[in-house]
Order: sequence, then structure tokens, then C-alpha cells
Amino acid sequence: MFALYAPATGPQNHGLVGIRIQHDAPGIQAAITALARAIATRHVHTPRLLLLGIANGGIVLARRLADRLRATGLHPGLGTIDISFHRDDIGRHPIPKEFVPTMIPYDVNGADVILVDDVLYSGRTVKAALDELFDHGRPERVELAVLADRGGHRLPLAADYCGLIVNATGTEKVLVHLDADDPSRDSIRLLSSGTRRPSPPVPSP
Repeated sequence: MFALYAPATGPQNHGLVGIRIQHDAPGIQAAITALARAIATRHVHTPRLLLLGIANGGIVLARRLADRLRATGLHPGLGTIDISFHRDDIGRHPIPKEFVPTMIPYDVNGADVILVDDVLYSGRTVKAALDELFDHGRPERVELAVLADRGGHRLPLAADYCGLIVNATGTEKVLVHLDADDPSRDSIRLLSSGTRRPSPPVPSP
């Protein structure tokens, strides 16, 4: 796995605050840039590179990575992959009425595919994404790029490219917000169990 970005090691106020900022927008931007650089280094000679953002958390990240890769001269395909029908908790959490369907721009057979997600936790989301991907064909290679790895893996899966390591306990939820219009509003926060989920940032007038 590429070691891309080292988070600050200074003390953090873990106290009794339910939500604490773990990484700010500039740090997130640096991590995404490092992700793209690592992908470009490995795939400089890859003829058919395909980035698939796992809906919904990986979609914005995949778009940003594709933009940065195009700036290096690469021409990756860009799509989305929906895991709704492959989740192992579908009985407890039915498919929402509105979801992003799988959209793959070209044949995955023989392509190098990079699955993209915001957070790697248990690995179940990635496993579901693999199941969905292989329903569409047989890639030459499949890799995983994540913005943040919070640990706690429960399946034998690891990211090939990881931008940030987020230290979170089993009772905390990692909330990633990548603003589709304004990267300066990006944030990663930890939500402690029992704390109300924060509202998304409100754009300035």
C-alpha cells in the first residue's frame, strides 16, 4: 500500500466533545493530490484505466482523482458502482427510493479498475462493490483507493492507495464531507456514539 499522507501528530482534544475535526480541507486536498500522484506513477503505461466511485461516498472523490489524473496526461474512464443489491444487510436496511445506479463507461473486461471510496472500515462495502463489478465482466486488475482508512477491518481487504489514517474507536463514526462545488468546505469528523449527526455545511451567501 502506498503511504501517502502523514496526519498531524500533535495532541487532540478528545475530552467530552462529541464531534472533533480530524483533518482540515487543506490536508484533505493534499491527500487527494498524493492519491492521484501514486495512481499516476503506477499506471503511467496502463492503456485502459477505469475509476469507479462507490456510491455514494466515493463519487466525488473519483471525480477529483480523474481530474488530477487527466492533468498528468492520463485518460481514465470514470463511472460509479452501486452496491445496493449486494449488501449483506439488505434485509435490515432496504434499498432507498433514490440511489445512484451503476454506470460504467466501457467494457470492464481486460481493464485495470480502481474502486474509489471515502472511508475503509469493515471491508463489507468493498466486497459488495467487487461482487457488483464482476457481474459486469472480468477486469485485468482491481485496486482500491480510499481517502481515509479508519481500521477495524473484518474482511481480508486492504487499500492499494490510502490518503489518510483516521484513528477511531468502534463507537465512533467517521463522517467525510467532500463538497462537490467548493473543496474548501471539505471535512472529516468523528461522531461519537449518542451524539447527533451534524448538518452539512451551509454555503455562504
